[in-house]
Amino acid sequence: MNRRPPHRVRSLPPALGRVYRGGVVVGALTKELRDRLTPAEIIEEIKKGNDRFRAGEMIPRDYMAQERMGAAGQFPAAVALGCIDSRAPVEIVFDVGIGAMFTARIAGSVVNDDIIGSMEYACAVAGAKVVLLLGHTGCGAIKSAIDDVDMGSLTGLLGRIKPAIAATNFSGDKSSKNAAYVNAVARANVLLGLDNIRARSPVLAALETKGSIKIIGGMFDVGSGRVEFVG
Repeated sequence: MNRRPPHRVRSLPPALGRVYRGGVVVGALTKELRDRLTPAEIIEEIKKGNDRFRAGEMIPRDYMAQERMGAAGQFPAAVALGCIDSRAPVEIVFDVGIGAMFTARIAGSVVNDDIIGSMEYACAVAGAKVVLLLGHTGCGAIKSAIDDVDMGSLTGLLGRIKPAIAATNFSGDKSSKNAAYVNAVARANVLLGLDNIRARSPVLAALETKGSIKIIGGMFDVGSGRVEFVG
């Protein structure tokens, strides 16, 4: 009777805690590995994940194995705020598995007190070392803000995007039908959002000043899949 060879288990240095079995990732990020990583190393791993996503070379994962392994505790390396846009799922865009990243999503990636409180929990309590604010091209919330849409609770949310419209230096047609203008406003929204996080959260600002965390922004291109890091 032929016997199948045993699965080889290997750990890769410290790339967000990957543990492979039979070519499939089964491990979740551990506290030991997370704590060993610097904010700069985590950002580099996030960038590599986006490179894999764009190349169609995403790491195969056993999500249920990761779920079981992380059931006793979670040790994410980063916290990301993205838009609710269905084309910009943060964990997939950066090719991270279960347990590697806190994520929050809200239309237009707008920053509010509850989001900032969540980021403070992620970093000051749970130990994450990177705060990532992710905008994207072709954002419907940005278009709605440009068009002054007035509808229920959406009006207040869009009001948080209006400062980015005023801050956008753009020559040409300033309408929601001009993709270049929409994307310029989205980029300004990310940059203002970073300033907003630092200004409204002494907790995160202090951690960044100490070098314990990094606060960065990104723009995701829904056509190419590429994330351009900004700020």
